[in-house]
Amino acid sequence: MSDLNDPRVFFAAERTLMAWNRTGLTLMAFGFVIERFDLFVTMLARLPQKPLDHGLSFWIGMAFICLGAASSALAVVQYRKVLHTLNPNEVPQGYWVNMGVLTNLAVAALGFMLTAYLFISHSSG
Repeated sequence: MSDLNDPRVFFAAERTLMAWNRTGLTLMAFGFVIERFDLFVTMLARLPQKPLDHGLSFWIGMAFICLGAASSALAVVQYRKVLHTLNPNEVPQGYWVNMGVLTNLAVAALGFMLTAYLFISHSSG
């Protein structure tokens, strides 16, 4: 339990949660760019596109997208653990502590849905 009795401890935990949210989004965006890199090179070189081509960039991109989604989800777990260590007077009264949690969970869910979509569209196309 925290003995500081200072709401700044809670806000620091919330800032950390949102920093992990930004990290997860960045990893997913980077993964998407890497996943589409083969398509970009194929278009630039004006080569015929090979169907069902799961090149290295596809798998690395998918790994980055999954890593970003997982980091957003795991940040929620860590944040909830920190919240349980705080005294009630360290959380401002009436403050909705779950907004960051919902945001991170939405980002994680959308990241995993993007992974599924890219995998399915790559497999069928």
